[in-house]
Amino acid sequence: MKSERVERNLDGADGKSRRKSERAARRTLTARRMQVRRGKRATHSSCLRGRAFTLIELIIVLGILALLLTIAVPRYFAHVERAKEATLRQDLVVMRDAIDKFHGDKGRYPESLDELVTLRYIRSVPVDPITESVTTWKVIPPTNSEAKGAVYDIKSGAEGNGIDGKPFADL
Repeated sequence: MKSERVERNLDGADGKSRRKSERAARRTLTARRMQVRRGKRATHSSCLRGRAFTLIELIIVLGILALLLTIAVPRYFAHVERAKEATLRQDLVVMRDAIDKFHGDKGRYPESLDELVTLRYIRSVPVDPITESVTTWKVIPPTNSEAKGAVYDIKSGAEGNGIDGKPFADL
């Protein structure tokens, strides 16, 4: 019996001290809030000044951003042009290879680019990356009058020159 009373007293004392420490923590938190309010009055302008950017900071950031864009954008467009030219060269190699394979198999040249697609030498006529059209390819007929067919070679119908200075029509 006596040990139960002692345990209750200990629990009660421990519970009281815990409550006291919680009250003390609340008081210090309240005191800190009051100090902040006294030191810095919570007005609209002081709240914005602590959270927003000033005009000069925004101008500096925009200036840095503009400087970076003036460096990056021309490089980007030059890279896009190089990629288009590389794609054009690869498309010409693939189509010329298909024409040569057709000639080796059939003993004649194809009548059109669509015949290469129909007989599955290529999946589809590629889009000219410079003109962005399928219909601008220039078909070169065979120079030999005895050769049968209409497509001996293929060239791009794009105007202008590549990066190396060669005209697109000569690739």
